[in-house]
Amino acid sequence: MQEYQARIQNVLEITLSNSDVPSRLLEAMKYSTLSGGKRFRALLVYAAGLAVGAPLQRLDSVAAALECVHAYSLIHDDLPAMDDDDLRRGQATNHIKFDEATAILAGDALQTLAFELIASAKSGLTDAQSRSISLKLAQASGSAGMVGGQILDILATQTTLTREALENVHRRKTGALINAAVTCGALCADNTSKNQHQALSDYADHIGLAFQVVDDILDIEASTEQLGKQSGADQALGKSTYPALIGLDESKQLAQSLYHQAIDCINTISDNKELSIDDELNNNPLSLLKELAELVVKRSY
Repeated sequence: MQEYQARIQNVLEITLSNSDVPSRLLEAMKYSTLSGGKRFRALLVYAAGLAVGAPLQRLDSVAAALECVHAYSLIHDDLPAMDDDDLRRGQATNHIKFDEATAILAGDALQTLAFELIASAKSGLTDAQSRSISLKLAQASGSAGMVGGQILDILATQTTLTREALENVHRRKTGALINAAVTCGALCADNTSKNQHQALSDYADHIGLAFQVVDDILDIEASTEQLGKQSGADQALGKSTYPALIGLDESKQLAQSLYHQAIDCINTISDNKELSIDDELNNNPLSLLKELAELVVKRSY
């Protein structure tokens, strides 16, 4: 995991070294994109792609695109018109460091950069792959996915959602981009079977929902220092969360159940029956998928 975290960091640094971009805008883009984080979505691209034999060159471009979309979403999510946060990853949010206009434009620029990376000839993607990946990422990050989930989250403030409605918000706001990371990684391969693609998509759906359930738990149990952002923010904003709806203990049980469902999907991904998640080999992509699922439920921030 550390190997691919270092790899995507290098790819992003090279990507964000364009001298044609106005310096203040580029500085703001770098500030939010290169400031650390788990690189979870990029890691999912690598793990899923490698599991079905995708070349690293293609995965680099797609992983960078996912990180750009994620960084843009965090910049906009922190704005005063949204969650009005002043702390992200232990440092000032983009609009606090710069200003609101610069933060909005930095987010806009990162979003469009993502699709530029996928369309570029340097990506190594075929035209068909570029179209498929662009479509999937647009759907996942747009009005039917992440952005749609964000407006549903805003509209649900100071209200109590049903469990079904809450899951719908989370599958859109958080889960859609996680699913896109996995499925876009798989689309980088030349020959992916329907069964492999479905297994990876199901895996992504389970860990995507688990990710948000754990986020809700950590908002209660973790400190601001651990999270790198303000703890208790959801409760302060009157947001519906899993602990508020079903209780803290049941939320933890739900996260574990989703983790085990994700693990059940993994061994159906590989056509190589000799390769399983129990083979803890450094180059075993199935083990990386398992490690990422564990990261979701065991993380402390």
